[in-house]
Amino acid sequence: MARGDGLLSHDLLPGEKGPQDECGVFGVWAPGEEVAKLAYYGLYSLQHRGQESAGIATSDGQRISVYKDMGLVSQVFDENTLNALTGHMAVGHCRYSTTGASHWANAQPTLGATIDGTVALAHNGNLINTAELMGMVTDEQGSSPRGEIAQGNTTDTALVTALLKGEASKTFEETALELLPKLRGAFCFVFMNETTLYAARDTYGVRPLVLGRLESGWVVASEQAGLATVGASFIREIEPGEMIAIDENGVRSTHFGAPTPAGCVFEYVYLARPDATINARSVYESRVEMGRQLARENSAEGDIVIPVPESGTPAAIGYAEESGIPFAHGFVKNAYVGRTFIQPSQTLRQLGIRLKLNALEPVIKGKRVIVVDDSIVRGNTQRAIVRMLREVGAAAVHVKISSPPVKWPCFYGIDFASRAELIANGATIAEITQSIGADSLAYISEDGMIAATQQPRERLCTACFTGKYPIELPNKDRLGKDLLERSIASSAASSAVSSAPAAGPASDVAEITSIISAEESAKMDAYEGGCDPGPDAEFEADLTPQDREPIKAATTAPEGSQA
Repeated sequence: MARGDGLLSHDLLPGEKGPQDECGVFGVWAPGEEVAKLAYYGLYSLQHRGQESAGIATSDGQRISVYKDMGLVSQVFDENTLNALTGHMAVGHCRYSTTGASHWANAQPTLGATIDGTVALAHNGNLINTAELMGMVTDEQGSSPRGEIAQGNTTDTALVTALLKGEASKTFEETALELLPKLRGAFCFVFMNETTLYAARDTYGVRPLVLGRLESGWVVASEQAGLATVGASFIREIEPGEMIAIDENGVRSTHFGAPTPAGCVFEYVYLARPDATINARSVYESRVEMGRQLARENSAEGDIVIPVPESGTPAAIGYAEESGIPFAHGFVKNAYVGRTFIQPSQTLRQLGIRLKLNALEPVIKGKRVIVVDDSIVRGNTQRAIVRMLREVGAAAVHVKISSPPVKWPCFYGIDFASRAELIANGATIAEITQSIGADSLAYISEDGMIAATQQPRERLCTACFTGKYPIELPNKDRLGKDLLERSIASSAASSAVSSAPAAGPASDVAEITSIISAEESAKMDAYEGGCDPGPDAEFEADLTPQDREPIKAATTAPEGSQA
């Protein structure tokens, strides 16, 4: 739909969340280059990581300039805007909302004052000690917030930015190295002051972050695609617990904490681009191997293997290779429909997911179809997919999933559905099979998925499948995507009904986080917690009410359903 400033939004249906992906961060230090344009193209290649807002900050050594807005990278920036962002260093960000709502005040990079200048910071990940950090900011700033927090920014990123102000007795770098160990959760930061570019990754290495070399400088990005697009060669990953600094003297490395690797396994399953490499393992090869393993564990008779595009494609290739059943493209995807600003008519709304996917009848009709997808979250997307295949004449539909059942929310950066909405929590395999209308359903085993990544189990976070969280979580009243909004509202309400002198800042925070109703407490049990979208995000906004209702069938599951 059209935005108030005349630019286009990516929403397909007004008022509904359109296709989203994860946060992407990018940084470049390259004297003599047009760093804003390098950042633009770097973010463009990372657009799959965030489609809500985008921003770029540049520095000429004396002054930091920033421009950010809601929308896709190509919507936020034009030639004139990029030409106005001059300097030899840049930090960029494309956002899917983490802590804090999706609005302009929460777009990144965030800006903050330091003892001797300014800091611009971009963040991918999700912190779990936001309430504690809020208390630290309150201790420092008192009851009158400053900077972006005063302007309505309610993100964990704004809190970190505020805490980087530091003290007169410490350099900016010393302040950062003192603060980073106090942050808990997942973070990949790319930030800068007027003279130096920095990048830091949490000690668990939950999210990826890589370093690249330009002929004239250095680049850091969430994935290798950000390097390749701007002509940078891959050097290495930023290590868990490492902060690097880049200036005219080159790259300096400091470790602020001992590494305890627990990389997100879902990066291999879905989140990262297929051309990414994480911990020396190709994401594409991991997904193909997941498909092969899926075929070994769960065979089914079929005439063709088709993927749910695009994320199911590598696994479907692997399944076809291992099973000997021919691979085919059963769907044509319209990659541009999600970017239209023309509001669909009621008739078009009823088409739902068909606005983005069309089933190929000549390929499907009369065939026993094995359809491969990366995961099932709510089941709505798979239900719509199965229905479409039935409508064009599929003789049978066998659904194969290249990850185990998703049963737990993520607090480190993936915005899954709530626990109550995760279909695997409330239904058996047979019941899910019936609900989505398939002839059979099978998931890969946890062991099979992990083996495909070629990573030791102890170096992976599998919490969304197992409920085992490698980073200890605080009490549920100190978690939540809207924690700061709720805190501000509670604080305002308390101020309105009481004229008593304020307690100390730390006790203010304790009071704020304890004023949570039973209803809000229940919602925390179903907390939707991250910056990276669940896999259904691409199609969720396009699903019709019919897609959200289980298929009406017999009370027993279709014959052939299997675990």
